Amino acid sequence: MQFRPSLRVAGKLSVLLLAAGALAWTAPVTQVQTTVNDFKMPGTQELTLSVSLAEGNTCSMCHGDYNDDTEPFRNWAASMMGQATRDPVFHAALAIANQDAAFAGDLCLRCHTPNGWLNGKSVPTDGSALDVFEGDMDGVGCHFCHRMVDPVADAANPPEDPGILANLGTQVPTNPHAGQYVVDPDDNRRGPFDLGPNFGYHLWRESPFHRESMMCGTCHDVSNPVFERQPDGTYALGPLDTEHPTNNKEDAFPVERTFSEWANSQFAREEIDMGGLFGGNKTEVATCQDCHMPDTSGYATSQTWGPTFRNDLPMHDFVGANSWVLRAIDDLYPDYETGLQPHMIDNAINKAALNVQKASELTAFVRNGTLIVRVLNNTGHKLPTGYPEGRRMWLNVKYKDGGGVVLDERGRYDYTTADLVTSNTTVFEADLGVDAAVAAATGVPEGKGFHFAVNNVVYKDNRIPPRGFTNAGFEDAQASPVGESYFDEQFWHDTIYNIPGGAAEVEVSLYYQTTSKEYIEFLRDENTTNNAGLVAYRAWERHGKSEPVLMANTTIQLATSPCPVPIDYGYVIPNSSSNEMSLSYVGSPTSSAGNFELRVSGGVPFALAAVFVGSEPTNKVMAAGEFLVGGVVNRLPVISLDANGEGAVPITVDASLVDSQFYYQAVCRDAGTPGNVAFSNGLHVDYCN
Repeated sequence: MQFRPSLRVAGKLSVLLLAAGALAWTAPVTQVQTTVNDFKMPGTQELTLSVSLAEGNTCSMCHGDYNDDTEPFRNWAASMMGQATRDPVFHAALAIANQDAAFAGDLCLRCHTPNGWLNGKSVPTDGSALDVFEGDMDGVGCHFCHRMVDPVADAANPPEDPGILANLGTQVPTNPHAGQYVVDPDDNRRGPFDLGPNFGYHLWRESPFHRESMMCGTCHDVSNPVFERQPDGTYALGPLDTEHPTNNKEDAFPVERTFSEWANSQFAREEIDMGGLFGGNKTEVATCQDCHMPDTSGYATSQTWGPTFRNDLPMHDFVGANSWVLRAIDDLYPDYETGLQPHMIDNAINKAALNVQKASELTAFVRNGTLIVRVLNNTGHKLPTGYPEGRRMWLNVKYKDGGGVVLDERGRYDYTTADLVTSNTTVFEADLGVDAAVAAATGVPEGKGFHFAVNNVVYKDNRIPPRGFTNAGFEDAQASPVGESYFDEQFWHDTIYNIPGGAAEVEVSLYYQTTSKEYIEFLRDENTTNNAGLVAYRAWERHGKSEPVLMANTTIQLATSPCPVPIDYGYVIPNSSSNEMSLSYVGSPTSSAGNFELRVSGGVPFALAAVFVGSEPTNKVMAAGEFLVGGVVNRLPVISLDANGEGAVPITVDASLVDSQFYYQAVCRDAGTPGNVAFSNGLHVDYCN
């Protein structure tokens, strides 16, 4: 079935927007003459399954239509995973990708319609061969995920897996990305649970892989294999009509690195108690599934089928951050195709807004006569993350006089025109683009831009890293900050603003936007192939122009600015007493309070301990843990821990400390560790009046 915006039935709005009107003229782009071979990658190949993937509706009889809150089917149907093939922004981007590089759409279709790709429908690469009646429009479908095979051999995996990997006919993608998936050729439906010997509704296999983040990394690390990494770290066009020489993500241009960001975060090393922000029934979270498929209580099927009640039932809403596209899909396609209903769309968008609001913490305070606005990243990846084009997060600052009149505003957004003033605030985003060589070959202007298929340079990436960030780890993952500096272990960002005269209070807001005006206009204006860009633009206009989501908001009185809460950071290895030594605080780090104290707990009983203080955070791996303070480092007086491994270090907050910030870590003697010491977490403290 050829892609088209569908007419809605029962008198609903028609959105066939073939009359484009006047569009902005742009210079023609010379198409890179790539072939489908340039996008060939390892893993299961097209038309090689013994049993084709079934469409999602076949799962609804058992797994749907019984509980909107917990059932897998309708939550999946109302997710961007379930509607990935119908996303009008995707189709608009797909058209331009194919314009810029022939057959580039094959790379996109692998993940946006794995059913269609495996069914042999990826050529033509504009998606015109996809057939709704064969499940090709199901997005990331039920059968696809539940037949995925772990590419890394493990004795705990299903018994068929060694044979499946041995018979792939390609190299085994043990570090998958860009849709290098392995799929069970037979209809063995895999999941994280043992369904027992008497389960007979369909073939099943218990699969540990379905609890692992690597499964998500298959499509949430995206690389462009047309560009090969050079010895100097740049990316150049490789030989055409040729498969990438290694197929490794490290050797191809990084478009998205969400999984790699997680893999180099603290969440990949340990479960973390996030205070109930994520995880549902779980108190500690680590994997992608923990946050994006949080555990709930309920049944995986209608009780007609005698299911097991579970308190660890994964939600299938795959909640992310998209604020408007589901409404556009509901306009463009009939309900009998999408399975969408108004309340499902409302629930999904509300969940996404809540998820975005959980993603950060916002603090504002005064230091040395300037306003500091701090945004702390609560997620396991960069904030924001994912496909970079059009996604952004920014700070809005309003200075007011004593009567509440706005004197000055930074980061102003016009809700009528969708224009954002970016010159006087911080906008968190990644800007990709082309270098001089690609510009000369294609006609795409050198510098940052939205030509996804030929971009080969990261011009800006100031997005906030996650807990556990190290510069070396993110450099190896091709995810280094660009145009911004972050210390090792820094998962927050401080913006400094000057305070105008007469300002008595300041209101600070943090916003997230899924699709910027600049990006949607690019998709409209650069499309010379079809009307997909105009369809996406008109949908964007109808549905609020991707109205920004308020993530966080705070108002402070400038004369009585609060002191920010100290930040706990770093990874701790248990000491010889099997405890994780902790450094915390009591009191307030202010000169007026006079009662600030650092507290050590969980140390070795009666051991000598010292607290080190540094001018910046760092991450130096030692034999028994990580040394987390750097820059100019000093040691506070040595203390002796008590019988419980506890001790206290009082801090006198005088004028010399006010308006400064320091980083602390406790270290104690521990003869039972390789380095004869044990390390605590780090603590970042700002001192105030």
